[in-house]
Amino acid sequence: MIFGDIKNINDMEKVLPKAILKVINYLKESDFLSMKPGVYKIEGKDIFAQVVDITTREKAEVNPEVHKKYIDVQFSVEGKEKIGFARDTGNNEVLEDLLNEKDIKFYKSIDDEIDLIMNKGSFVVLFPNDVHRPGCLIGGPCLIRKVIVKINTEIL
Repeated sequence: MIFGDIKNINDMEKVLPKAILKVINYLKESDFLSMKPGVYKIEGKDIFAQVVDITTREKAEVNPEVHKKYIDVQFSVEGKEKIGFARDTGNNEVLEDLLNEKDIKFYKSIDDEIDLIMNKGSFVVLFPNDVHRPGCLIGGPCLIRKVIVKINTEIL
């Protein structure tokens, strides 16, 4: 997992893989408030963005998830959310395995979960062994706009 603020990435630019750096630059240069929710191709099926508007929910209502084919780069455009995070221990009880169909596996719960607070401009890069629980509320429910960029692990 890599966590940061889009306005302060100078130290990261020297060490990030080219594909992730390309995504960070896309996030910096795009006006997501003027874009409609939907999917936007960046590099075909290898890199694409999903602009979404969601209402945050109680943590207990959100199932932890993991992906294997794609890396998630989640970016906060507007609003605040909490994302639960933990490394995948292999001991988490599987709720639903859709890796082959939709590149997502849901767990009932996760061990050693910590919370990341996403403010406007925050981003997190989640790798295949990073279990995450996005869209959790801070205080009360609120509408947020976020961008989820998918990067095919094969191009790293």
